[in-house]
Amino acid sequence: MEDWMSTTRFRKFSRDAKGNFAVMTAAIASVLALGIGYGINVAQLSKVRSNLIGALDAAVTSTARDLTTGRIAGKDARASVEAFLMANGSADFIRPGTLALESIVVDTSASTVSARAHVDVDLLFPVFAAGNSRRIAVESAALYSDKRIEVAMMLDVTGSMAGQKIKDLKSAANAALDAFLAGQDPAKPRVRVAIVPYADAVNTGALSNVVHVEKGFTTGEPPKLDDPVAAAAAPDKCATERKGSNQFTDASPYAGKVNRDYRLAFCPKAALAPLSADLSSLKKAVGAFAADGYTGGHTGIQWSWYMLSPKWRDVLPKAAAPADHDAKKVAKIAILMTDGEFNTAFAGVAKGKDTRNQAALSRSHAEKLCAAMRKDGIEVFTVGFMLKEAGAKAVMKACASPDSGPITHYFETSSGAELTEAFLSIARNVERLAVTK
Repeated sequence: MEDWMSTTRFRKFSRDAKGNFAVMTAAIASVLALGIGYGINVAQLSKVRSNLIGALDAAVTSTARDLTTGRIAGKDARASVEAFLMANGSADFIRPGTLALESIVVDTSASTVSARAHVDVDLLFPVFAAGNSRRIAVESAALYSDKRIEVAMMLDVTGSMAGQKIKDLKSAANAALDAFLAGQDPAKPRVRVAIVPYADAVNTGALSNVVHVEKGFTTGEPPKLDDPVAAAAAPDKCATERKGSNQFTDASPYAGKVNRDYRLAFCPKAALAPLSADLSSLKKAVGAFAADGYTGGHTGIQWSWYMLSPKWRDVLPKAAAPADHDAKKVAKIAILMTDGEFNTAFAGVAKGKDTRNQAALSRSHAEKLCAAMRKDGIEVFTVGFMLKEAGAKAVMKACASPDSGPITHYFETSSGAELTEAFLSIARNVERLAVTK
């Protein structure tokens, strides 16, 4: 009898246990389902937020860049951000019509563009009374600059650049011109570029009236531009170094002309082009490059400085006139490029001495001019192209402005592709400096 009762109780317990287990299983399954659903929602919202942040960041950055280059005005900023956002923000889980640009502010005093956007997202796993929609809002901001930029590119057209190297230089220089000048309003250019090709000397082109043509050996002060001096017959339009007290300054030609040493044996064909935003005319100047002659690099540096100096405004065409120095409004940039050691000098070389065997003197002149340019507020970038000589590398490093953060000022290149990339990197760095300095 007792055995029968025990068996009955056990069977009843088993039935109860099975029922309880079923209830527990159902409860656990519900919790697991909620957990999985919650995880799905979190992943969905995280992805939407990430996509929206990326789209808004890109829209604001693009608009800031267009404001910087002058492609758009401040009144066009909202349309620019909105168009970019709508084109790139409709990613996974975002239904048409649910994405909106809430606000945009162009702060001219802080030079910032800031924006806020939101999207309403339908959850993949609605949770009871919490509803099936969530609003995600994000913000983004970027700096822009309306600072004007003046660039002087000193480019090596000496004999060692013959063949493929001069072709590489032309290609790289044209790429740099495209990078600097593309997308701006030609009527109101924000960026202007000057081209200064050099060899033994610099061909001054239309500026040859500021050149003092020496009749014989001299070490004294050149005449002033408005001095009543009889003009000497000029064999060409080239200039060597300025001599006298203004040798390492950017003084106006009215303070003293620039010498053409009577010993000059070669004048490069390609003439300098003063500051301009005319892309076709600048490319035409580059197209005239022909490789010949020795390397008077410091003379190229000297003329690069002149092209950026407001003291030379009175002798330049109005469209090429350099702006006054004002770090908040104007960035002045010199890009100095060579493929070898500076080796030619005239100022300081005694009568009867070889002017084409003066590496130490040319290097010394170059470093003094670079130091004076940097002190004058000019940012100096230097590019060595297939350099082998330690002296050539040393002067390029000495001339370059100090690096600031991620911005590099000295580049060594060993191919045409690397030369192009160096120029393009400088163009990008110049824009960064315009925003951050």
